[in-house]
Amino acid sequence: MALLELIQGWDFKEILLTVIDVGIVSFVLYKVLLLAKGTRAVQLLKGLALLGLFSLVSVELEFRTVTWLLNKAGLAILVAVPVIFQPELRRALEQLGRGRFFGRPISLFVNKEEVSGLIEVLCDTVDILVRRRIGALIIIEKETGLKDYMETGVAIDGIVSPDFLLNIFFPNSPLHDGAAIISGNRVAAAACLLPLTDRPFLSKELGTRHRAALGVTEDTDAVALVVSEETGIISVAYEGKITRRLDRKQLQETLNRLLLPEDARDLSSMLRPRR
Repeated sequence: MALLELIQGWDFKEILLTVIDVGIVSFVLYKVLLLAKGTRAVQLLKGLALLGLFSLVSVELEFRTVTWLLNKAGLAILVAVPVIFQPELRRALEQLGRGRFFGRPISLFVNKEEVSGLIEVLCDTVDILVRRRIGALIIIEKETGLKDYMETGVAIDGIVSPDFLLNIFFPNSPLHDGAAIISGNRVAAAACLLPLTDRPFLSKELGTRHRAALGVTEDTDAVALVVSEETGIISVAYEGKITRRLDRKQLQETLNRLLLPEDARDLSSMLRPRR
C-alpha cells in the first residue's frame, strides 16, 4: 500500500525528462571519448583527471599551499584547453556540421551507377599498381570540400581511368610525389600535399603516405586509398582509422560501404562482374 502511494506521488513527466537529459549527456560524452580514442587527447585527459584527483585529495587533507597551486593551475588550464584540444574540437565541429556526430552522412553522389563505376576503376587501378610495385595515394572527396588541399598540387580535371592514374603515379613522373584527389568522377588535382597525422604509437610500418592518409581523414570525411611501394599492401583510411592488407574483394566491399548509400550496396554487388 505504501509503495502504491509512493508511485502515485511520482511526477512521471519529470522522471522522463530527467532520463532523456541524462541519456543525451551520456551519449555526447560517449561520442567525445570516441573522438579522443587513439589520439594525444587521451593522455591529456588522463593528466587532467590526475590533477582533479590531486585537487580533491589536497582539499580533503587541508593542504592549503597545494590547493592554492592547483586552483591557480586550474585557471590556466581552462584557458589552455581550447588550444590543447584544438584538433579534436575542430574534428567534432566538422562532424557535427556534416551530420556525422549523431549519425551516418548522406552520400553526395547522386548517380549511384557512377559511384559503382568509380569503385570498379579504382580496384582495377590498384591491381595494376600492386603488380608493378608502384606506390600511390588516392583521396576520394565526400561531403567535406578538399579545395584547400587541391590548391597545394596541380589542377587536372581529368576523367578517372586506370591509365590516367597510372601515368600520375608512375615513378619519376612530375606528379607522382603527392596525393591525387578525386572529386565526383574526376581527378581534380595531383601532387597534392596533405597534413601528416601527429598521432603517437603508430606502427613503424606506416610510411609517409599512410600518415598523410590518416592526417587528411582525421580532418575530413574523405576516403584515402594507399598502395605501398615497398610491399604492395593495399590500405584504406577513413575517419582517422586505417585498414590494411586488403585484397581486391575486401577493397571493393570497403569502398562500397564507405561511398555508396546503403540502399545501393546490394544492387552494386549484384551488378558487379564476375572474375
